[in-house]
Amino acid sequence: MLTTTIAGSLPKPAWLAETEKLWPRWRLAGEALQRAKERAAVEWIGHQEAAGIDIVTNGEQFRIHFVHGFLEAIQGIDWSRQTPMGIRADRYTVQVPTVTGPVSRPHPVHLDEVRFTRACTDRPLKFTLPGPMTICDTIADAHYGSRPAMAMAFAALLNAEAHALAAAGVDVIQFDEPAFNVFMEDVREWGIAALHRASEGLACTTAVHICYGYGIDENLRWKAGLGDEWRQYAEIFPALNASRIQQVSLECAGSRVPLSLLGLLKDKQVLVGAVEVTGERVETPEEVAATIRAAMDFVEPERLFPCTNCGMAPIPYEVARGKLTSLAAGAALVRRTL
Repeated sequence: MLTTTIAGSLPKPAWLAETEKLWPRWRLAGEALQRAKERAAVEWIGHQEAAGIDIVTNGEQFRIHFVHGFLEAIQGIDWSRQTPMGIRADRYTVQVPTVTGPVSRPHPVHLDEVRFTRACTDRPLKFTLPGPMTICDTIADAHYGSRPAMAMAFAALLNAEAHALAAAGVDVIQFDEPAFNVFMEDVREWGIAALHRASEGLACTTAVHICYGYGIDENLRWKAGLGDEWRQYAEIFPALNASRIQQVSLECAGSRVPLSLLGLLKDKQVLVGAVEVTGERVETPEEVAATIRAAMDFVEPERLFPCTNCGMAPIPYEVARGKLTSLAAGAALVRRTL
């Protein structure tokens, strides 16, 4: 009960990559880089276990970005053709690669790192993949002509990848869909269908992570203009609750999401974000416990999984470590009262 986990990413150590950046550069190359990624994954698994996190990840230490880490191995993408693209409805603009032909996956993308990670821990293992809609909002299209068509093409590749990872011992496959709270009508029209295609036939637990974004300046400025209550989820929670995805992950700590909206996910396991993903401070266990208890007014403890609000890749390393400790300790405080 109150099984703890994290949304996915964790900060890169300074010896592996640039720190506190959403798109950092590796500091090493070749075999040295591979060994360094493995070392970072081992360290973060150790930190999670020491903190008391129940379902662990490798912190996405093997990839620079949560979307492009998967796309780098996909054919049909021209990485030299960089296109300026407004991400999340023009919240910020970056140069992205361009789809120029039918996409294909010639080999598993993350299988080797999953095999390595699986051998490093006896705890349940979660692995994150970018969701089809968020891929379409993070890469330019010069081939398919529509986001729904491109999303379904990528969903098929994600499904093949997810089956390979589940067979290698992953217990939870999570699809990251921050675009879900930006394009709400699209979620209902084709986003859930693409998510179903990506998760089709999986025997492991399936999850979707939706959020208001990493704790970077562009997202913080956007959130500041959303008003006193963030009710975007009311438009998509009924569709998510009717979906075949088993878990929904979202932020609750320090957010303006009315927790009453969690009642719309009455048939799902809910990963309740109980620590923020900004780097200014570490929540106390008591603050974490207060967020969990507030969420329990709308989600039974049997369905509630204390989690981080989002990935923690862009925040300081030691701050993230502290948040892991507080997350587990806060969950333990509540667990002892049940």
